[in-house]
Amino acid sequence: MAGHILTVAQQKGGSGKTTLAAHLAIALMSKADGPIAILDVDPQGSLGTWFETREEVLGEDKTGLAFRTASGWGARREARNLARDHAFVIIDTPPKTDTDAKPAIDAADHVIVPIQPTPVDLWATEQTFQLAAREDTPAILVLNRVPPRASLTQEMADAMNASGYPALSARLGNRTSFAASMGKGRTVMETDPSGKASKEMQALIDELVKHVNGST
Repeated sequence: MAGHILTVAQQKGGSGKTTLAAHLAIALMSKADGPIAILDVDPQGSLGTWFETREEVLGEDKTGLAFRTASGWGARREARNLARDHAFVIIDTPPKTDTDAKPAIDAADHVIVPIQPTPVDLWATEQTFQLAAREDTPAILVLNRVPPRASLTQEMADAMNASGYPALSARLGNRTSFAASMGKGRTVMETDPSGKASKEMQALIDELVKHVNGST
C-alpha cells in the first residue's frame, strides 16, 4: 500500500510553507509506521537548504528523512515513486504559480494550506482551494503564525468558518523558535521538546493524522 502524500501549498508567499513542511515531516516520524520523505518543488529551494544544514549538523545518515527535488510535472512522478517506500511524503511547493504547484497537488492525497490570520491571506487561500478542487484533492487549512491578539485571531476564525473551508482546530503561534530551529537544520520538537511551540506542533500532528486516516 502506498504511503500518504501531503502537499503544503499556498498561493500567497510568506505563509510559512517551508517551515510547516519540515515540522510536519519530523513530527510524523514518531507517528508513522514507516519512513518519511520530503520533496522540494519550490525553485527557491529553502527546504533543500534546511535539509543540507540538517545533514551537516546530524550527519548524512542521521537525518531521519529521504530528500528529493523535482520541477514541473516531474513532481507528480517523484512523489508517487517516493510513496511506494515511505509512509508519508511531504511536498513543499512554490507560491504564485499554478504550473509548479498543480502537479504536486494532483499527486497529493491531501493539501495542507497554511494561513496567517490576515484578510489578505484568506483571500489568497481561495485560489489554492480552487486549484485543489480542480485536481479533486481535498484541502485543509492550518492557522499559522498566530499572534497573541485573540480578537484578530477570533475574527479570522469566524471568517474561515464563513468561507466554508475545512480547518484544523490546532494552531501554531507566531514564535521565533520555529525559525530559529530551522536555521539549525532541526525543528522545535528537537531543539525545545517541552516548549510551547513543540506542544502546539504535537497537537497539530495528532489532529492531522486523525484527519488523514479518517479520510482514507
